[in-house]
Order: sequence, then C-alpha cells, then structure tokens
Amino acid sequence: MRADEVLAEASGATGLDDFGPDDFRDGLDVLCDALTTEARLNDFGQIAVRANVVGALANRLKVVDHATAHPEVAAERIEAPLVVIGMFRAGTTLLSHLLDQDPTNRALLSWEAADPVPPPTPEDFRSGPRVEAVRAGQQLLSQINPAIDAVHHEDAGEATECLSILGQDFKSLLWEAVANVPTYGAWLDGADHRSAYEHHRLTLQVLQSGGVRGRWTLKSPHHAIALDALTATYPDARLVLLHRDPRSLVGSVCSLIATLSGTFTDADHRSYVARRWTDVLALSIDRIEAFRSANPAFPIVDVLYDDLVSDPVSTVASIYEGTGRSLTGDAAAAMAAYVQANPKGKHGAHRYDLADFGLHDGEVIERFGAYADRYGVAATRA
Repeated sequence: MRADEVLAEASGATGLDDFGPDDFRDGLDVLCDALTTEARLNDFGQIAVRANVVGALANRLKVVDHATAHPEVAAERIEAPLVVIGMFRAGTTLLSHLLDQDPTNRALLSWEAADPVPPPTPEDFRSGPRVEAVRAGQQLLSQINPAIDAVHHEDAGEATECLSILGQDFKSLLWEAVANVPTYGAWLDGADHRSAYEHHRLTLQVLQSGGVRGRWTLKSPHHAIALDALTATYPDARLVLLHRDPRSLVGSVCSLIATLSGTFTDADHRSYVARRWTDVLALSIDRIEAFRSANPAFPIVDVLYDDLVSDPVSTVASIYEGTGRSLTGDAAAAMAAYVQANPKGKHGAHRYDLADFGLHDGEVIERFGAYADRYGVAATRA
C-alpha cells in the first residue's frame, strides 16, 4: 500500500482534490509503510483495510469540500461538549449509549462517522439509506467474524467513538485496532495530535450544520493519550473518566484487539497485542496524571465501572451534577428503559483470560497497582 496510490483513489472516487491542511501526510505515510511491511494482512484484509484507508481520505475530502462550499459552517459553535475520555474497556460504550437517550444531547452516530457528508437533518438522523448501508456493512463484518458482536457490538444508529473522525487525520488508535502496526504505534505515541482534533471539530461543525444540534456527548479512550490537544481544541469540554480493575482493562482490550485485527490477518499477533496494549493503558494513565498535575483546575469527573454497571441512571445523574447539569425525569426514564432493553450479554458473553496473551494477574497488578490504589478499583497490591 502506497500513500500516493490511496490518495489518488480517494480523489478519483469523490472527484475532489483538496484534502485541507497536509498535517495528515506523515501519519498516512507511516501507516501505509507499516501495513505493507508489518501487518501481515490476509486476502480479505488487503481489500478491507485498503478500503478503510481510502474511505477515510474520501471522507476527509468531502468534509473539507462541504465546509469550503458552505462558509457558514465556520460559525457553528461546539459548546461545552461532554467527553468520555476513557479508560478503554471501562464502560465507555454503555455510558455513551445512556447519554444518547437524553434528547438534549447530541451523539456522534456510527453511520454518520462513516458517511458524514451531506450532514444529517432531523428527518434522516436515525434512519434512511445511508444508515442502512452502514448497518449492512456492520452485519457483513459480523457474519465474517461472529465473535465481534460479543466483544463490541455497534449498530449504525447508535453512538460511536471519535476514532473514525480522528482517523481521517491518520492520528488515531483506530488503525491499530484493525491492524498490528508497531512502527505506526511508536510514531503515534510521539505525534502532535492537534491537527486531528482541529479536523474533528470541523467535522462536528459540518455534522451539526444540518440541523441536528444539542450538547455533544463524545467518547473515545484515544482522548486519554491526547488530552492537551483535546482541551486546546475544546477548552470548555466537560471530561468524564471511568475506572475499572486493570486486570479487566488489560484482558478485555487484548481480547478486543485480537478479535478485530484477527478479521484481517491469519497471523498470531497475541504477544504483540499483549505488549502494545498494556503499554497503551500505561501511557493513558501517565498522560492523564500529567494533565491533571499540569491543569489542577480543569475538572474531570471520575466514575467507577462497578457503580455504572450496578446503578446506571444514578451514575449518569451524578455525572450531570459534576458537569453542572441536571438529569430530567424524562431523560432518566429513557435511560432506564434502555438498560432494561439492553442487558449485559445481549449479543453474547465476552470471555477473556490474561493467560491467553501470556499475561498474569500478578504482573498486571504490580504494574498498575498505583493506579488501582489511587482510584479505588478492585485490584490492589498483594
């Protein structure tokens, strides 16, 4: 895979050639090289991952083109978004779906992250040909790899992560979720993420310009490794951080990545997955603590996974209180109905074991003991 080739494919597919600022090129170049030399993609992966890269570039072209053709987009204000910044596999998906039940909120939906232009209107926000097209693609992927639904089910009409939008600037953990690319991962750890968040903001402006507005509720564990860029772009953001036993965080994310990337490769990457994603968790914690130390007045609402699972609606009410809002009775009722209709394990039980990745409880507890002690999660030093 060569960067010049996928750029040309995206331009050919859209008839557009303005990619906006060229900050994305370094990430694209590194990713293409790593996909070629390290990922060991199977035949399906060669086609699907390339299509994802071209699709990200095509969406970037369309977002830039729409903003250029509609200069009023620049006046769209993204006010005080509520951003769930992690930790990964600590209930961020559940929380984002609960927040989406409040009609005063504005979630980023899975289908519009995949196909954002033209921006949705109130009439086609939750249904229509584009929603069904993305849903069909998700169902096809589930048929190819049935384990995905139990690990991370996502419907086209539900809230999704910010990864796809950040991926259009090629500074995103998205690319490491679909392929094992150590060189790109090392590059990403040291990258300046500001341009990715500037593109993220532009995309949100485009999306809400169609008339679907409200308080943005966003989520991605990626945000934990890029807090400086996130808060520079959204200085009035309200941040929420979920915490869970690190043994569960590590085991669950390794299972997730192995399942997702395993769709596109037949190679056994488990040892790399264990090493890399344990390091990503450690990096997330380090950057969160560094941010909190450097910005003690910037509020972050801490939430325990166990609290969210045991009493979801009350936990959301406490998050609202911590971010200067009040949860209405109607919104609380809608959240309760969602919980009733979507019990844990609805799409299959997600079972994972640290030992499957050559890891052991003791080493995880030792490495993350300070984190566990600091936030009062289940794992403590022996």
